[in-house]
Amino acid sequence: MTSTSGMLVTSRSELNIEDYLPPGSSINEPRGKLRLLDLIDISPTLTEAAGAIVDDSFTRCFKSNPPEPWNWNIYLFPLWCFGVVVRYCILFPLRCLTLAFGWFIFLSTFIPVHSLLKGQDRLRKNIERVLVEMICSFFVGSWTGVVKYHGPRPSIRPKQVYVANHTSMIDFIVLQQMTAFAVIMQKHPGWVGLLQSTILESVGCIWFNRSEAKDREIVARKLRDHVQGADNNPLLIFPEGTCVNNNYTVMFKKGSFELGCTVCPIAIKYNKIFVDAFWNSRKQSFTMHLLQLMTSWAVVCEVWYLEPQTIRPGETAIEFAERVRDMISLRAGLKKVPWDGYLKYSRPSSKHSERKQQSFAESLLARLEEK
Repeated sequence: MTSTSGMLVTSRSELNIEDYLPPGSSINEPRGKLRLLDLIDISPTLTEAAGAIVDDSFTRCFKSNPPEPWNWNIYLFPLWCFGVVVRYCILFPLRCLTLAFGWFIFLSTFIPVHSLLKGQDRLRKNIERVLVEMICSFFVGSWTGVVKYHGPRPSIRPKQVYVANHTSMIDFIVLQQMTAFAVIMQKHPGWVGLLQSTILESVGCIWFNRSEAKDREIVARKLRDHVQGADNNPLLIFPEGTCVNNNYTVMFKKGSFELGCTVCPIAIKYNKIFVDAFWNSRKQSFTMHLLQLMTSWAVVCEVWYLEPQTIRPGETAIEFAERVRDMISLRAGLKKVPWDGYLKYSRPSSKHSERKQQSFAESLLARLEEK
């Protein structure tokens, strides 16, 4: 707005706006004579902005909808209080013990296997694969996860990649408890980053930093190498590139569809009856997200392994990605929106803003000249 004001001030210094007003009119007229219709007629930009406010389909993709309160009267409030006591004082401690027990078993087995079987890679990888699936099962158990899987279980084959819609980092855990995937994931700080660089590294996971342009070339090369290996774990990619609130799907990145291999779609749908599984990483750490899940009644989820797809003759990678997104959206009941999820992490370029400002100034002056 500052740049727009500056542009209008410059124009005003060169032109006398009073000359463009009808006879007898003045810029100092009382405000009561200014009509909303005139404002909208002056600049289509105002209409565009009003439409964006009314129907902002981009922002809605990354908002969690809070549940409607049901403890609004004297009969329901005691039941709600009882539920809080059960969830926080009984279920939560039991779930913490379950998760701690799972970590004890995992670490007491994983560390010796990882250290002592260095020369027996095949055996070591098989044991580590089973252990990672086990700890993920303990995680799902710590949320009282109720997950229903549809379709054949993924298998280890060369030249295939699995793609899924993305709601939270727990998508990886939900899928990992059935099959040890090698996932492509953003590098995270803290204890999550420690797990990434140690335990998850053993199943062939690939990490990247979204802000590093060089990482894209490195990841692309690792992807091509991974899908060629006959003994590598199945490759899992979330082509949206960011977490979406499980009501929508944003555009799929085409990189997953340029590998020249079979693409196996996975549709994930969470039931929000007990808790919203969407993770808004800008407002909530993953630790707090896990605590939210562990203090809910249950996490209810359905997973569909859909029919594998290959690129059709004459079909571009972008068209292939859209066709797979159609399949996932239809199966999970999600709405498609034409947005790039990476816009969540970036601001509009200055050139785009300047073009909008120039268009606004030109339309305003043209309207004044008509007067």
